[in-house]
Amino acid sequence: MLDHDDRPWGRWEEYLNEPGYRVKRIIVHPGQRLSLQKHEHRKEHWVIAEGQGQFTLDGDVRPVKTGDSLFIPLGGVHRIENDGDEHLIIIETQLGLCLEDDIIRLEDDYGRE
Repeated sequence: MLDHDDRPWGRWEEYLNEPGYRVKRIIVHPGQRLSLQKHEHRKEHWVIAEGQGQFTLDGDVRPVKTGDSLFIPLGGVHRIENDGDEHLIIIETQLGLCLEDDIIRLEDDYGRE
């Protein structure tokens, strides 16, 4: 693991960070959700490795579960919520300019900007 960070909703862990792509594992605690956000410099591909939840992309909300694959285009407004009883684990591949501060939060349960 290269880097990691505990967040109010869970944790992310970085496993690869190369020019043009980055791979992280995201762990969302039961009952928690990420901020409603978008990115200016990267698109993302998520694979649900464990758990279940509700995925929002550009206003559309749909259930997701283990094995589902999700694509978030550049500028796509997205969020995921863990509505299950176990951890929701996502393998995230970022493509583009993969900077941690490339997050524009539109809504946040934890008061972050």
